[in-house]
Amino acid sequence: MQTELDLITRWDAHAPRYTSFPTAAAFSSAVGANDWAMALGGLGVEETASLYVHIPFCKRLCWYCGCNTRAVNRRETISSYVDLLLREADLVAQEAGGPIRIGRLHLGGGTPNMLSPEELERLLTGLRRRFDLSGLIEFAAELDPETLSPEWIDAAGDLGLTRASLGVQDLSPEVQAAVNRPERFETIVAVAEGLRRAGVFSLNLDLMYGLPRQGVAEVLATLRTVTTLRPERLALFGYAHVPWMKPHQKLIDTTELAGPATRFAMSRDARDLLVSEGYQPVGLDHFALPHDDLAAASRAGRLHRNFQGYTTDDARTLIGLGASSISRGRDLYVQNSAGEREWRMAVGEGRLSVARGVRLSGQDRFVAEVIERLMCDLEVDVPAVARRRGANPSSLAYARPTLDALEADGLIVVADGRVAMTERGRPFLRAAAAAFDPGVKVAAGQHARIV
Repeated sequence: MQTELDLITRWDAHAPRYTSFPTAAAFSSAVGANDWAMALGGLGVEETASLYVHIPFCKRLCWYCGCNTRAVNRRETISSYVDLLLREADLVAQEAGGPIRIGRLHLGGGTPNMLSPEELERLLTGLRRRFDLSGLIEFAAELDPETLSPEWIDAAGDLGLTRASLGVQDLSPEVQAAVNRPERFETIVAVAEGLRRAGVFSLNLDLMYGLPRQGVAEVLATLRTVTTLRPERLALFGYAHVPWMKPHQKLIDTTELAGPATRFAMSRDARDLLVSEGYQPVGLDHFALPHDDLAAASRAGRLHRNFQGYTTDDARTLIGLGASSISRGRDLYVQNSAGEREWRMAVGEGRLSVARGVRLSGQDRFVAEVIERLMCDLEVDVPAVARRRGANPSSLAYARPTLDALEADGLIVVADGRVAMTERGRPFLRAAAAAFDPGVKVAAGQHARIV
């Protein structure tokens, strides 16, 4: 039997997080604005889509961050961005031939609470005029506790905010100093209480392991503290050090980063602690209280995965607004210009700001479902997916050598076409998913390590 160190050495490769398949590494300029316009025009009048709005601004730049954002302090920059978001919404509605029914709205970033309460209200009022939000079942936002004011919370509550994700990462002052993110637990407590009073019924805390100056003790101390708030959900992400993609990460002292064995211990011990606190593991890196709908979806096999991570959202169409946002249609993904200046120029000129994308073949949709079910359920019945998709299971024969090696190491069990992770193999879930990805080795340098 391989030891943990043996497994880490063998399987700690670069692999996608599989928030989509094909992954963003496969996007190209061959798919663009005209393709997205045609997809919007093909939306059925009865179809309910989801809406994602990207706010690429922060008060400070955290050195670990992998998001598309920048530090901004000029109000006019943010205000004009809101104007252009609504202009982009006009363009989307125009291509769709009328208001699109929206079931879920997500504000991501960056830091959506960089919008003033007045700008938030202007954005939501404008979106309601351009989309049909009458059947909205979820309105979520990613928030920075240190810059979240009581006035913003009250405004968001009045506008119907139902779920909030609070960026916490780690409570150790030494770790916070190493990544330029000072944050007090007292602030998080006040914000959480304020959101509850405002009617936000679901709180998620985003945490991270593998940060500089962080060891197992720091991770567990943070978890013991934040679980006293009893958030409905927690996400525990492994820090991805990719300075070739995010230059500001060069500010991090790499000598202070933990090695693979310590990172593995952080993840393992954190999971054990959260389970002991009553949280149900969901997929790879999420945890939820048993009554939460994410936990219920996981138990029922109804969990999904998109660019916001694990979700209960089963909409076939996701509309992204803002610089760098990604949209999904029935047979394609498209991404807006990542550069804010290019996005502003396109929208200001009355053009959809799609810079790149990828169109999915029937085989892509087959592989995508196999990977999604494995990432969500930790098992997948490949022949059953093939029947649903009208695909040939033998078209995945290229996965067999990797699956055989994973099985030999006790990380998966393969029987009658069903692939299931073992408890020992759970930390290596992305390695199993990558077995089904024929292009994973080509784009290896664009992804974080598995452990």
